[in-house]
Amino acid sequence: MTDKIARFLEEVRPPTPCVVVDLDVIRDNYQGLRRWLPLAQVYYAVKANPAPEIVAMLATMGSSFDVASRPEIELCLKAGALPERLSFGNTIKKQSDIAFAYDKGVRLFAFDSEAELDKLAVAAPGSRVFCRLLMTCEGAEWPLSRKFGCEIDMARDLLVAARDRGLEPYGVSFHVGSQQTDLAQWDIAVGKTAMLFTALNQVGIELKMVNLGGGLPARYRTEVPGIERYADAITHAMTNHFGNNLPAMIIEPGRGLVGDAGILESEVVLISKKSYRDEARWVYLDIGKFGGLAETMDESIKYRIETDRDGDGEESGPVVLAGPTCDSADILYEKAGYEMPMTLKVGDKVRILATGAYTTSYSAVNFNGFEPLKAYFI
Repeated sequence: MTDKIARFLEEVRPPTPCVVVDLDVIRDNYQGLRRWLPLAQVYYAVKANPAPEIVAMLATMGSSFDVASRPEIELCLKAGALPERLSFGNTIKKQSDIAFAYDKGVRLFAFDSEAELDKLAVAAPGSRVFCRLLMTCEGAEWPLSRKFGCEIDMARDLLVAARDRGLEPYGVSFHVGSQQTDLAQWDIAVGKTAMLFTALNQVGIELKMVNLGGGLPARYRTEVPGIERYADAITHAMTNHFGNNLPAMIIEPGRGLVGDAGILESEVVLISKKSYRDEARWVYLDIGKFGGLAETMDESIKYRIETDRDGDGEESGPVVLAGPTCDSADILYEKAGYEMPMTLKVGDKVRILATGAYTTSYSAVNFNGFEPLKAYFI
């Protein structure tokens, strides 16, 4: 909770649920990343929070952008980002969207399959392309395995095929998983990447870039290492496997830039029990999975939660936290061991910390008639 957000909530008293984002925190996070990892070009993962205010600020600071769709491309260009600073990093693209990006001047594209490569050869001739490797994402609180990437032997063949189709096989990407807490995962991923560089060198292809993906964390319920520790781990992995012959590096932070900048304020709608024997109270908030807290699925991301009744010797008890919709899946936390003050009442405010990433962008448009999550940028 920054002083700016605290003042805003106290003075404006916006209707709940809402998320308030302190742009100064994002600015500081970006500058910190540039300071600790100066050799890597930052490509902000727009999907984490596509607010025009965030994109425009980062564009003026010199950031590049990882985009996943035509609307994200349009958003970045409108904010003043140059097309050569965009990477179309989604490996699942319509050919018409590839053509749109190419027409706008985008020349860097991701792929992980032959069918995607075929689309790129037709719609983005001569472009730089990078192949995404499949990772297990061990240690990540929000894994990104299975759906994206391919095995190293397939990646080798696909990059050779890219050359044969008139594209420039430019590099390799991976993602060690979002909210990655195991620093050793970058060494494993870079090791595989270096093997692929060597294999392609043997057939006359000199790759020039490693896309290190995302994975940098926000601070949720458990402590995480500082950005300097992550930067050291990434730098050590690159020098360990590439020596002094370092390729260009891209890093794609999302939640690591914007997660800690946001505070979500909610209101208690109902407190109940299911039987006289229950120890845990059910606390229903005016926001749930469909209102922007989708990452509580399987209780993966465990947010820090505060109420105005915390502290001062208040006795707490176990709670099940749930959202307001008529869907039985809309339960946030049942097994994670959350507790709240026994004096908590209907109408009390509940603040969910580090919600600057993957909240507004996950919010449903009109499920059960609830409006999308309102956001304020200060």
